[in-house]
Amino acid sequence: MLGPFGIKGWVKVQTYTQTPASLIAYSTWWIGTDPAWRECRIEQAQVQTAGLVAKLAGCDDRDAATLLRGQEVAISRSAFPEAGANEFYWGDLVGLKVVNVQGEDFGTVSEVFETGANDVLVVQGERERLIPFVDAIVQQVDLANRVIRVDWGADY
Repeated sequence: MLGPFGIKGWVKVQTYTQTPASLIAYSTWWIGTDPAWRECRIEQAQVQTAGLVAKLAGCDDRDAATLLRGQEVAISRSAFPEAGANEFYWGDLVGLKVVNVQGEDFGTVSEVFETGANDVLVVQGERERLIPFVDAIVQQVDLANRVIRVDWGADY
């Protein structure tokens, strides 16, 4: 959360969803930071030019909204729509082992980020590798066995 929006308890929300409006589809959010999270009902939300603003139940004035600055917003995993074929939630990729087609173990995915052109896997092993998450490089994502196979040289 970025901070208050107005004087009636509304907050500005930084979204990491594909579109800011997609977060509005959920009537309940989890608010907090690790390890303290609390469930919160959304009374109203709308997309503004600068992003998303929301009115949370129990947040009735600017002071209460100010206290939410820096808190994160999460959605219960059970509320996520099913990922399509060859689509993956970033959170599902974090922690997966990455091996290349030659069988060399590069380490595990520590994070995923977007560049605008494509997503990138950050792989931590004997050294950090940044591997583009594109069809030409990612040969297989095996969630059941927690492995990503890539066509990527060890010297890249």
